[in-house]
Amino acid sequence: MASDRPAVTQAMIDAYDEYTHLTLDRRGFMAKLTALAGSATAAATIAPLLGASKAEAALIAETDSRISAVWTTYEAAGTEMKAYLAKPADGAGPFPAVIVIHENRGLNGHIQDVARRFATEGFLALAPDFLSVSGGTPADEDKAREMIGALDAAKTAELAAATVGFLKTAEGSNGRVGAVGFCWGGGLVNTLATVQPELLAGVAYYGRQAPAGDVPKIKAALMLHYGGLDERINAGIPAYEAALKAAGTQHQIFVYEGVNHAFNNDTSAARYDKAAADLAFGRTVAFLRETLAGA
Repeated sequence: MASDRPAVTQAMIDAYDEYTHLTLDRRGFMAKLTALAGSATAAATIAPLLGASKAEAALIAETDSRISAVWTTYEAAGTEMKAYLAKPADGAGPFPAVIVIHENRGLNGHIQDVARRFATEGFLALAPDFLSVSGGTPADEDKAREMIGALDAAKTAELAAATVGFLKTAEGSNGRVGAVGFCWGGGLVNTLATVQPELLAGVAYYGRQAPAGDVPKIKAALMLHYGGLDERINAGIPAYEAALKAAGTQHQIFVYEGVNHAFNNDTSAARYDKAAADLAFGRTVAFLRETLAGA
């Protein structure tokens, strides 16, 4: 019965965030979760609620008649990148183009679903696998996080910048490119904005902020979404906001009170917040339409 399910506390969510982003290994995380839950049995029940569930149904099915979605490859900075490409099925375009950048789990089913969501809103959405340089995203999420952590930051930024160039001239693109990223991908959106002046719009969901000294390089308009309970990432907001204001960078910052890091990820039962996710997505779509539609 649902009433027998152990309660998920904020301390447990914080421990999971520490595990996936900072210092804990799996064994250390489960030991901490066991102490918080009161027993190994309770911890084993709670752990799947904190992580992502591959069993969760996609919001937009791969067979949805409104879209066309395919796997593809493209060349970026001397690297063959694997990617998932989704676009509206009706009309030849051209469509405003959006790079959808994955979390530190790599290019999984959830991010493919997000790309399809953007396609239903009239965008040409490309979700690159930034683990292409390491053989591609593995099925094991712990392994994917390990591989993400081993990536060369400068090379990754170069690949992202080259992806903007690819999308500008891709079939079906109107030549105006934005980027949306989540968690690790949100941080990469902020970095991308500092190295690629042809990026017109960047939307970072709970992503690490760019250094203040790099902010004057940003030409894109930014929209930044944060969960109010995400203390680790939110610690960087004041300095980033001050730098953006000082540089005259067009930006919007939204903090969704009472929700956690990864609040947009509907495959994570404990952290997903539908109200915040829907509001943020609506804001994102409107912002990208306005910025990328063209004359």
